[in-house]
Amino acid sequence: MAVTQQEIESRLWDAADELRVAMSEAQYSSVVFPLMFWKYLSDTWEHHHQEFLDENDLDGLSAEEAHEIEYRDYQSFKIPFIDRGTIQERRASWSSILATITLPGLGQRVRASLQAIETANPDKFSRLFGAMTWTSEAVLSEEVLGAVMQAMDRTPKMHEGNMSHDVLGGAYEYLLKRFSDGSGTRAGQFFTPREVVELIVEILEPKSFESVYDPTCGSGGMLIASANLLKARGGRGYTLKLHGQEAVPDTAGVARMNLFMHNLTQFKVEVGDTLKDPRFKKDGSVAQFDVILANPPYSLKWKPWTSDPRAIGGVAPQSSADWAFVQHMIASMDPKKGRAGVVLPHGVLFRGGQEAAIRKRALDDDLLEAVIGLPANLFYNTSIPTAILVFRARGTKAPARQDGALFIDASNRFTKAKNRNILTDADIADVVTAYHSDFDSDGTPVDADGEGALSARFVPTTEIVANGYDLNIGRYIKQAAAEQEDLGTLIDVYNIARAERQKTELRMLKVLSAAGIEGFDE
Repeated sequence: MAVTQQEIESRLWDAADELRVAMSEAQYSSVVFPLMFWKYLSDTWEHHHQEFLDENDLDGLSAEEAHEIEYRDYQSFKIPFIDRGTIQERRASWSSILATITLPGLGQRVRASLQAIETANPDKFSRLFGAMTWTSEAVLSEEVLGAVMQAMDRTPKMHEGNMSHDVLGGAYEYLLKRFSDGSGTRAGQFFTPREVVELIVEILEPKSFESVYDPTCGSGGMLIASANLLKARGGRGYTLKLHGQEAVPDTAGVARMNLFMHNLTQFKVEVGDTLKDPRFKKDGSVAQFDVILANPPYSLKWKPWTSDPRAIGGVAPQSSADWAFVQHMIASMDPKKGRAGVVLPHGVLFRGGQEAAIRKRALDDDLLEAVIGLPANLFYNTSIPTAILVFRARGTKAPARQDGALFIDASNRFTKAKNRNILTDADIADVVTAYHSDFDSDGTPVDADGEGALSARFVPTTEIVANGYDLNIGRYIKQAAAEQEDLGTLIDVYNIARAERQKTELRMLKVLSAAGIEGFDE
């Protein structure tokens, strides 16, 4: 009997809910995902082990020969033994450890099992399970850990003979979303809402055998969505070469598990600070990819580069790494067909100083293809409105899109949900339609379909230059002007104006002081 999506999701949530007495919902993922993946590996290994036993006569084989045949023809990873040579020796599998659930030291056995699996499969599972601090009795009591494992054991067997990877991957996604919906900021830091991910992927359109890169990959959702879209369109999603970098080791582990659960094995997820230590290199420079997509942390304080070839147009200020992430993505675009999509707050469109210099360079080099304004309150960790910026490698824009940028206002296209606004499938389709539209000599879409069409306009670079390289959507689409006066944007504008006023006052006071005029309050 086939396992339904609803059944496995319900069982997994029951297991997660056992943690409510021990920790906040924001911490559930650190426990549930390693346990879930361990059960998946164990169920899969035992399923193939049984196939091996059923299909082979072991009477004439030595232990070494049997082992060689099993791992050559049936198994794709190892589940080793722990405590070898002792009375406690047992396989590091879910079922083996579950059988000891009433014995003291459960957390230690779980930790030893996960570490043994990592060690036995260094190419696949190195550092996969993260820090595993939850296996300590001081963090999670053995009683609660045992309850979680018993509840999770009531889920159906997680192997390909019992459920598809679509069901398994869907269950993993369900938990990611459930944790994010319930816990807000902390989980939202590594989970981008699926509809935003789908929109970016639809616009960038990964093709079979292309390389896809997310420099701030979080839980890996953008990489998985790229493969899913390709598959949905009749392509071969498994042919994509997926690459991700994530600063938080435990979150990188979540991404790796997520990819495996979706049956995507051509991937590399590295740990490290992308701006400080980019892990994907080639010939001394950052590696280049066909598709780059990201939802980096907004307005991140960082240590600016002193000398880095990625810093086209200048170096982003210490107060905000937004444009530094863009510069990294631009440097990572393949020169022949590279394209990039990034979600950022509206401040990147108009802030002055060093950011304005970088923005100028991106426009002068004709790298920016589109600016898409999104609604406010789409994300779990911020209510501010955001925008998608789309870039193309220099000289690769379609002729009709050269020497200008497309502006699309989707700020009022959303449906209110419990904790945030969402984009519907129809909203996503309308944005994609506007993105692919043709435009007349005034920059107006020639095929806009009446009242429901999104406001969009193709703006020549000369007009943007005349506006001081300001990309504020309201400058180019008048309907967007009022909608953009949200609190977050107004605060950004106020802070910039205040800083400029303070610098001007300081210069004035110095001039007056030099002239011998005193008496002004500083």
